[in-house]
Amino acid sequence: MVSQLSKPEATEVFYPDSDGQPMASNTEQYRWIVIIQQNLDWLLADAFVAGDLFWYPVEGRADISVAPDVMVAIGRPKGKRLSYRQWQESGVAPQVVFEILSPSNTRREMDAKLLFFERHGVEEYYLYDTEICELSGFLRGDFGLTPIPDMAGWVSPLLAIRFDVSSDELRLFRPDGSPFLSYQEVIAQAELAEQRADSAEQRAAKLAEKLRELGVDPEQI
Repeated sequence: MVSQLSKPEATEVFYPDSDGQPMASNTEQYRWIVIIQQNLDWLLADAFVAGDLFWYPVEGRADISVAPDVMVAIGRPKGKRLSYRQWQESGVAPQVVFEILSPSNTRREMDAKLLFFERHGVEEYYLYDTEICELSGFLRGDFGLTPIPDMAGWVSPLLAIRFDVSSDELRLFRPDGSPFLSYQEVIAQAELAEQRADSAEQRAAKLAEKLRELGVDPEQI
């Protein structure tokens, strides 16, 4: 009797969705992560935009991962994800990533991230140091991710957003020229617009009342 060896069952790979570390090490880093992620998510209808989400580019290799501060996967649908597993996303790698430096980041760590992004298909990489308002950019060329010589007024080829480093803080602008806003600024603008609408409505009501006193039907005007 010939015995046959049974095929070993495949071991399921566990892909962690957290490393137990905080999203940001200080309030300024967190503020910029939120501003960039939220504004890009509002702007890009056809892209998945996430902040501090683990990206696994290779199936079966949970040890190969990184969690960019902000990443943009153009052509991938929005929605909930525990992590970005590239083989489940039609093989689409995030094309644009942002990193916001914190004092705890080391040169070795950031060099390793640049190498990871270059190796796994990122097209544009932006690195912002909030403490000294220094912005660096890398664009994929014939020889991988190459430093962008001058970021002043730079426009992202994929996102069409403009970077302004002329003041003491980075400013980002949408394709229509409007600036990126924080959540608080969006709420303030909405409240101001509502107040203006209420004032206009009140003025219209007073005018209509005055016309009626003069014997004029405002509905007939």
